[in-house]
Amino acid sequence: MENMINLKINNKEVSVPNGTTILEAAKKVNIHIPTLCHLDLHDLGFVNEEANCRICMVENGKKMVPACNTLVKEGMDIKTNSIKAINFRKMNLELLLSNHPKDCLVCNKNGRCELQSLAAALNVREIKYDGERMTFPTDNSSYSIIRDPDKCILCKRCTTMCNNVQTVGTLTDVGRGFNTVVTTAMHRPMIDTNCTFCGQCLAVCPTGAISEVSNISQVYKALMDETKTVVVQTAPAVRVALGEEFYMEEGTIVTGKMVASLKQMGFDYVFDTNFAADLTIMEEATEFVERFKTKKNLPILTSCCPSWVKFIEHKFNNLLDIPSTCKSPHEMFGSITKSYFAKKMNLDPKDIVVVSIMPCVAKKYEANRKELSSTGYADVDYVVTTRELATMIKDMNIDFKNIEDAEFDDPLGESTGAAVIFGASGGVLEATLRTAYNMITGEDLKNVEFHDLEGIKGIKEAVVNIQGTDVKVAAANGLGNARKLLEMASEDRSRFDVIEIMACPGGCVGGGGQPFLRGRSDKLIKRMNAIREEDRNKPLRKSYENESIKKLYKEFLGEPGSSKAHELLHTSYIERIDK
Repeated sequence: MENMINLKINNKEVSVPNGTTILEAAKKVNIHIPTLCHLDLHDLGFVNEEANCRICMVENGKKMVPACNTLVKEGMDIKTNSIKAINFRKMNLELLLSNHPKDCLVCNKNGRCELQSLAAALNVREIKYDGERMTFPTDNSSYSIIRDPDKCILCKRCTTMCNNVQTVGTLTDVGRGFNTVVTTAMHRPMIDTNCTFCGQCLAVCPTGAISEVSNISQVYKALMDETKTVVVQTAPAVRVALGEEFYMEEGTIVTGKMVASLKQMGFDYVFDTNFAADLTIMEEATEFVERFKTKKNLPILTSCCPSWVKFIEHKFNNLLDIPSTCKSPHEMFGSITKSYFAKKMNLDPKDIVVVSIMPCVAKKYEANRKELSSTGYADVDYVVTTRELATMIKDMNIDFKNIEDAEFDDPLGESTGAAVIFGASGGVLEATLRTAYNMITGEDLKNVEFHDLEGIKGIKEAVVNIQGTDVKVAAANGLGNARKLLEMASEDRSRFDVIEIMACPGGCVGGGGQPFLRGRSDKLIKRMNAIREEDRNKPLRKSYENESIKKLYKEFLGEPGSSKAHELLHTSYIERIDK
């Protein structure tokens, strides 16, 4: 029997397993203890127990202890709301605020800042400590992430995420005492580091110390330019999370309202990135089947996630011969828009502006990769995150909840269920198998769902039998899990035939540009379930069934894997020195 510890919290008897923290024990009896630096996402492999902020201080006898990392002991008598505990919390919060900028009204995190919310909850109306404040330069060198160390409270959530969970190792704390700052090695600008721009540091930052680079003003400018044709595309994960920004139930599918809102904003064409996801599958499945038949350059690694692509370029450049050469769906979409679509509509590519609505801040970096400009112009001009789209909808005073649904435009708006599941971990792999099965056997796969590839488990493995031959597959979400899979592949390339990797927890549904999780991993589950629901409700669930894709190949590309397809839809990778 598990060793149980008995204690009292606010005079309530509590019995919890040995190894439980006071904070966890308090939750068992519905006692709320305020926290700031603490963040617990156990099932995603993330727990931040630095106890730096001292907001969760509670009274244990005559001692004050942090509840987030103090383990329970037999006979403890904890007071969480004594005058002494409340005063300690307020004092620590006031000390944090004394070294914090006072620009809340114009801060990008205004209304979403945990420090701001805590100050309101603790009724802090003045800052008693008016001493020296440390100032550091803002780093806005990258296309994805801005770091403003002046707003950092040294909670270490970002360093825990970057080093322990994602295993990238870009961020660390430097200095001691009052001079401590979270920064990069040798204080290098972010653009010159090994940062993958996954945005998971941003996703867990409680203040405005880390934020995304905003492209909203550039998009507004394009929309007002009458000489430009502005085309917008929306990724699958956006439609199952955007509603959260308007207080709708997590996992609500808001595709029609999203499309209607974009049309009301004035975009000339509203298309679906899922169209390009189907196109990606046609190219990637073709690439896989060729390699599988010849047993060369296996395992093939999916290449839809720009963060994990940069991760392998830095950390495993000995494996750069095995990722699929396919561009990500939104980049394929941009290339097709500025070639095929431009020709059909008699438009000059230089006058087309492609805007991508993405769950990801790394897509901003990706759109600026020089090799992704096969038409002579950048495939994608601007990337807007799910959160930024919500801001734009609010800017335009659109009644999102009540707006009447609208449909995507043709011909780049048609898609299948296979494309929808790109938004969840395991989805790209499953979509590839649905089409690869047909390419190998000439038959339609009857049971199109691979349940072993679903869910938020960090690494998922399965074996799929195709005409008597076992295809060994694996999917990883989170770069720490990706590292484990890549180490396996380095040791034994025959262990897997296909590997899907997504940098973010749960895949794109947990992207750095999505509505903040706030420690609630159940939101990811709801988003993933919504993705699967939309797939099941689609009349067509395999990419090769998409009539618009068939027409694209017939009229323009020739066939999957053709020279024209390689020119427009494929890319190359760079061996990078880790910094």
